[in-house]
Amino acid sequence: MLNISPQSIKDKIDTSKYKSFEIFEEIRADKVLKRLLLTFLLLVIGVAFLPWTQNIRGNGQVTALSPSHRPQELNSIIDGRIEEWHVQEGDMVEKGDTILFIREIKDEYFDPQLLERTQEQINAKRQSLEFYQDKINALSNQIGAIRENRELKLEQAQNYLRQAELKIQADSIDYEAAQVNLIIAEKQVNRQKELYEEGLKSLTDLEMKTNKYQESLAKKISIESKLLSSRNQYLNAKIELNSIYNEYTDKLQKARSEQFTTRSMLQNAQAEVVKMENQLTNYQVRFGLYYVTAPQKGYITRAVSTGIGENIKAGESLVSIMPADIDFAVEMYIMPRDLPLFNVGNEVRLIFDGWPSIVFSGWPIITYGTFGGEVVAIDRFISPNGKYRILIAQDPDEPEWPNALRVGGGTNGLALLDIVPVWYEIWRQINGFPPNFYTPENTGQANDGVKLEGKAKK
Repeated sequence: MLNISPQSIKDKIDTSKYKSFEIFEEIRADKVLKRLLLTFLLLVIGVAFLPWTQNIRGNGQVTALSPSHRPQELNSIIDGRIEEWHVQEGDMVEKGDTILFIREIKDEYFDPQLLERTQEQINAKRQSLEFYQDKINALSNQIGAIRENRELKLEQAQNYLRQAELKIQADSIDYEAAQVNLIIAEKQVNRQKELYEEGLKSLTDLEMKTNKYQESLAKKISIESKLLSSRNQYLNAKIELNSIYNEYTDKLQKARSEQFTTRSMLQNAQAEVVKMENQLTNYQVRFGLYYVTAPQKGYITRAVSTGIGENIKAGESLVSIMPADIDFAVEMYIMPRDLPLFNVGNEVRLIFDGWPSIVFSGWPIITYGTFGGEVVAIDRFISPNGKYRILIAQDPDEPEWPNALRVGGGTNGLALLDIVPVWYEIWRQINGFPPNFYTPENTGQANDGVKLEGKAKK
């Protein structure tokens, strides 16, 4: 009996005696539903208050932390022709190991004795330097001798000039005396004439005085001539003095001019020697460039120019080399709107291609297969893809990254931000609000570009 009538008989009979009542006992479905709904509501409320780690996702690739550890291409510095390969792709090379040998293709370097001939030219030029120096020393001695001779000749000429001066003085004194004697003789003649006319003196006395007068006049004229000759000698001595000075000065200037010319030739020869030494050094360096060597320890990854006898140009890529010892890093690209949320020192969880992982973005503690990283650099200019690049290094407090990583491998990154309740994160996502802005403990400025100690403040 279903007992669906409004008049219940449950209280009037003993239902325990009937098996049908036991089987079809009334089930309170509404109570079960209420309990299920209440349990689900409590579970939702409990989950809503669980902590949720805000994060920003970004794609990137594996690279090297140091620019010197990144893949590099070896270029030829000079034009040449590939002569011999010493390695093959995949080989490991040490620093300084020869990778390939190239031959010269420019005709000015074909001479096998180019270095020896250039050295001989330098030696000959250096010998000419010695000759020029010897000539300069000889001219210096010649200049000294000319100066000494000039001084001696000038001193001699000055002595002659002084002698002429003294002779002029002596002749002047004699001339003055002759003039006095002439005046006296003239006066005596005049008195003799007066006395002769008066009859007090004889004609003989007058003639004697007249003769004496004539002698004094002749002596005066002779002494005057001698004085003029002495003056001419003085002028000649003076002219000779100037002539000697000019002559030896001219010789001295010619010797100095020749010395300066020789010095100029010496300087030019020295410049040529330096130029030829520089050329010789360039030849030596160029010959050393025929052997292309490994700049550091690494692996040969790809040969760009391969054929024996193939001509190559200066600056042309020859082979790619991957350094052996690498400090791996990850370059991740983020949207410009997320840039203010990043600071040097932020924690990042990384997922490498090829390594299985189970990711719970909001609960990094229960995430499996991710690796820890730390932001070490943030670009200050946007990349061509319209995003900003951040560089992430291995977190020293986390397990080491896989040894099998290779540069260029893909990665996915989770930048861990603030910790908020689940309900807040759902509300933020529904309203399209950005994650919470926060800064590390050691700085009050976001994105300051300097690596900081310590962790980000949650």
